[in-house]
Amino acid sequence: MPQLNPGPWFAILIFSWLIFLLFIPTKVLSHISPNELTSTSTEEYKTDSWNWPW
Repeated sequence: MPQLNPGPWFAILIFSWLIFLLFIPTKVLSHISPNELTSTSTEEYKTDSWNWPW
């Protein structure tokens, strides 16, 4: 029976667990908090009014 030959199936099992344990957690953790929180500044920015030359 070819199903009982552990050669190719064991390699596939190890490789798939390697992907699950190494690559997927880093991708999931990068989406948990993609932006770092910045402190809100109370300083208001001075904006100049637009000067249309017509």
